[in-house]
Amino acid sequence: MGATPGDYGERVPKSRNTFSSWPRRLAQRAVHTGWAWVQRTGSVTAEHPGRLRFGAMGTGTRLAFPLGTVFGEPWIHLGAHCIIGEQVTLTAGLMPGLELGPDPILRLGDGVVLGRGSHVIADTTVSIGSDCYFGPYVYITSTNHSYDDPHEPIGKQWPRMDPVEIGPGCWIGTGAVILPGARIGRNVVVAAGAVVRGTVPDHAVVAGAPARVVRRWTPDGGWQPPLRTPAPVPIPEGVTPEQLQALSVLEEEAVARLAELDDHGPYRPAGGGADRLVELEPGS
Repeated sequence: MGATPGDYGERVPKSRNTFSSWPRRLAQRAVHTGWAWVQRTGSVTAEHPGRLRFGAMGTGTRLAFPLGTVFGEPWIHLGAHCIIGEQVTLTAGLMPGLELGPDPILRLGDGVVLGRGSHVIADTTVSIGSDCYFGPYVYITSTNHSYDDPHEPIGKQWPRMDPVEIGPGCWIGTGAVILPGARIGRNVVVAAGAVVRGTVPDHAVVAGAPARVVRRWTPDGGWQPPLRTPAPVPIPEGVTPEQLQALSVLEEEAVARLAELDDHGPYRPAGGGADRLVELEPGS
């Protein structure tokens, strides 16, 4: 007979030796504390680059520890306030130790975020604009294998290279692949798992393998097809963290009152958003 959840819980033996759990707890705390220290100490910044010597590295940029594969760093230029996640690979050139000339091969603009486990392989020029955000495990490469000779192993055939350019303000979803020769415009959304090649226009959403435009914004027509959900409403000017915390515990009746506050548009509640929110704080 199958045991009910209650029976199963009663049959699970429980440790009665309270003292024996203390060494484990202390060891666990020591491991977590030590690993946090290793992560802080091992991260790479302009002030503390460790063994890495990037061609340029802006203020506030940080590579999280543990690092992925990094080589050719003299030809890698990183902008300011970039966040490079754990295990991110950044390479310039086919292999370490090559002389690649006077110009940078891999450029990241300011405010770029590369998610954990992503790869940026720049055997020829790869340029990423400012304020681009990449989910985890994104793969960007300027090199592809060739298979022209049917008798030679593909890995031994000379690869094809084509520069990659990603415009500013893009969002690249988890697991997306950006292939050699891709030219992605400004403020483009690349769906998770998409495989991008060729040119993508500004203000587009692409999805699929190979990726195709599934939605696009133009000055004349707006979004086509139209967006199915309304745009998020920004927090009114002057609202404090304490007021936001109070809002998070409001009951349904208070939430309904809040929804009725704005009689003149979603961005500027009548009478001042901060003043009206004060009325909804618990105890007011």
